Amino acid sequence: MKEITLEEVERIAFRLAQKKLGFDEPIPEYSTRFPGSLESCLAVPFQRFGGKSPYPTFIAKAAILFYLMIKNHPFQNGNKRVAMMTLFVFLYNNGKWLAVDEKELYNFTVWVAQSSPAVRNATVMAIEDFLTKYLVKTGAEKKSR
Repeated sequence: MKEITLEEVERIAFRLAQKKLGFDEPIPEYSTRFPGSLESCLAVPFQRFGGKSPYPTFIAKAAILFYLMIKNHPFQNGNKRVAMMTLFVFLYNNGKWLAVDEKELYNFTVWVAQSSPAVRNATVMAIEDFLTKYLVKTGAEKKSR
C-alpha cells in the first residue's frame, strides 16, 4: 500500500482543490497552513503500536485520513475540499477510485465536517461504510494483478 506524502498533498491535492474547487471562497496559499497539523493527518493512518496498526485495512486508513483532513483543519480554509482531493490522490495511488455522484460526495463531506467530535468513532465507521459502498478498482489495479 502506498502512503500519501506531504509533497503529493502540496503538489497535487492542494493545487487541484485550489484550481478546481475554488468556488466563491478561494483557498489560501499552501504556505499558510498550520505547521505540524497536516503532517499529523498524513501520519496517523500509518502509525503502528506494538507492531500493530490501529487502522489495519486500506479502507480504515482511507477513512481516518479523510476524517482527520476535515476535522483537524490543517489549512486556514478549504479543508473539506483539500480532504476530498487528498482522498482521491491516496485512492488513485493505490489503484482505486470512488464511483459516486459529486453531490452525494459533497453532502457526505459536509456531514463529516458537521459531525460532533464526541461521535468520532461512529463517524469514521460511517466513512468506512461510504468508501466500501463506492470504492472501485481502476484499470491500473486490474492490470497489476
